[in-house]
Amino acid sequence: MANRLTKIYTRSGDRGLTRLATGEQVSKTGVRIEAAGHLDETNSTIGLILCETDVPDNVRSILTAVQHNLFDIGAELALPGRETTNADDVARLESELDQLNDALPPLTEFVLPGGPRSASSCHLARSVCRRAERALWRLAEETELNSELLKYVNRLSDLLFVIARVLARQADGTEPLWQPARDKDLSKGSE
Repeated sequence: MANRLTKIYTRSGDRGLTRLATGEQVSKTGVRIEAAGHLDETNSTIGLILCETDVPDNVRSILTAVQHNLFDIGAELALPGRETTNADDVARLESELDQLNDALPPLTEFVLPGGPRSASSCHLARSVCRRAERALWRLAEETELNSELLKYVNRLSDLLFVIARVLARQADGTEPLWQPARDKDLSKGSE
């Protein structure tokens, strides 16, 4: 980073504007800024996961690398035309996802967001990541966007889901599963 921030506030935000790294002033309500904000929130929720003491070292290493990649993606959004995310980044996520998933039993039911706090935090990060992905696709509809970036964010939400499963099973050997209403004893309704 060539220029260090010496002053945190600029007052341009008071008018609903912010600057891209190119110097261009844009609206804070623009889809590019919205996507960047959702990615920042994804990164922050991953930071919450990393605060938990039950996160295994291999998962901690994966998520720390992801945090750095999310900053790279933010740089791509701040500097239109810059591409730092590539097919190798996507392949690495897929490989890590496959390794973690291979150790899990196949899913036969939907998993509820829950379990230990670390797993619940992963589910939160996954849902925020999906929101970021939707915003990125809206941005891609109006301007050219690195296709590898879009793939990376899609795989990231899958990875976060699998990590949530790993953390839940690590805690008590199981994970919370959805029970559809038709499977519940509905005869115990109100009288």
